[in-house]
Amino acid sequence: MRKGIHPENYRLVAFKDMSNEDVFITKSTAEAKETISIDGVEYPLVKLEISRTSHPFYTGKTKLVDTAGRIDKFKNKYKKFKKEEKKAE
Repeated sequence: MRKGIHPENYRLVAFKDMSNEDVFITKSTAEAKETISIDGVEYPLVKLEISRTSHPFYTGKTKLVDTAGRIDKFKNKYKKFKKEEKKAE
């Protein structure tokens, strides 16, 4: 192996999924400004918006994340094009 091409700062880092508050610890070189204490040990903290514990592909659940009412705006904009169901007599 060539010398000097691999990072030297591998360490244990805590990753926190902000959507469901799940925290997991793994080795990483990710830079972190905050720390978190888990079982009395301080770890650098990297915040994630989505992880394996909240992503629909891994959980099998569809989770609707509505940011600033975008879905409501879309539905209101296009509800005039919605086909009305015909009532059977």
